[in-house]
Amino acid sequence: MAQYNDFEDLPIWQDARVVAKEVYKLTQSSEFSRDYGLKDQIQRASVSVVSNIAEGFDYGSNKQFIRFLNIAKGSTSEVRAQLVLAMDIGYISETKLNELKIKLKQLSRQIAGFIKYLESKNP
Repeated sequence: MAQYNDFEDLPIWQDARVVAKEVYKLTQSSEFSRDYGLKDQIQRASVSVVSNIAEGFDYGSNKQFIRFLNIAKGSTSEVRAQLVLAMDIGYISETKLNELKIKLKQLSRQIAGFIKYLESKNP
């Protein structure tokens, strides 16, 4: 495992940033952009993933980092659930939903793997 000096170097943070950017682009569509409740909630959830990875990293302890990574992992599920609702309402296509679900599930697995790694360093 590589040594990381900054949260920006973490592959999970980089992937979370890409997903958040995609969510923001997606919510700019005319119908979605006018649904302030869902738009704001899904944007906040996607930002939560990025932010919790960064915040946890800077605590300097694996125990605290793991706590924040678990929150970030939960937020990936929140974004997925909201994307399903967005598809149900007609804001996004099923194709776009599936594309983002794949990325979010992969990110969730990566976060889970990183948590396991950190737990093995702090039995």
